[in-house]
Amino acid sequence: MKIIKVKDYDELSEKACRFIIDKVAQIEKPVLGLATGSTPEGLYQRLVEKNRQDEVSFKDLSTFNLDEYVGLAKSHPNSYYHYMYEKLFKHIDISMDQVHIPSGDVANLEEECMEYEKQIRSVGQIDVQVLGLGVNGHIGFNEPGTPLSSLTHVVDLDSSTRKANARFFDSIDEVPEKAITMGIETIMESREILLLVSGESKAKAVTRLLNGEVSSEFPASILQKHKHVTMIADEEALGSN
Repeated sequence: MKIIKVKDYDELSEKACRFIIDKVAQIEKPVLGLATGSTPEGLYQRLVEKNRQDEVSFKDLSTFNLDEYVGLAKSHPNSYYHYMYEKLFKHIDISMDQVHIPSGDVANLEEECMEYEKQIRSVGQIDVQVLGLGVNGHIGFNEPGTPLSSLTHVVDLDSSTRKANARFFDSIDEVPEKAITMGIETIMESREILLLVSGESKAKAVTRLLNGEVSSEFPASILQKHKHVTMIADEEALGSN
């Protein structure tokens, strides 16, 4: 695992932006795996800026998002479809036909999971998968105890995850209890992984990621086995590591 230590969140976002732009430039039809939450927001802001300045084009880009809440329509302000559209897609030169996000409000969730796997496999591989790190070690919405061999599936969200995400809702009662997420094996099949970690609240998780054993009880630990992981982390997240 390559570790890039940065001073703060702004530098993290800048480094991540440069990383993505460089990769997009090297690949004829790049495929990016994207994440939501607060950590990648700075990255997306900078990608929008660089696109407006004609430093990068996303016309040939395809994207696959990690996850979506079960029960929220695309139009819901807290759906991840809405997040991605507002934070990134509507501001850049990408066709929405090339954007892929699981649907959380379909009648048959299991069928949706299988279809999402097919869509990913239809492009071959994700070139770069952007990840955040949950305080409990989740990647995507793969909570502790998720089999390391899992493909895209429906997951019950851990109470700590729901509490962490409650800030985006009016109350924790409004946070969905389930989500569709790319599985751990699906994530591991990506050619490269870009892990973004910021803030003191993630320091213990970073320590366990770097020094702990590989275990389904800390899903991010599986990243130790991937050949091409770059972690960009700020001083607060790295702590004494």
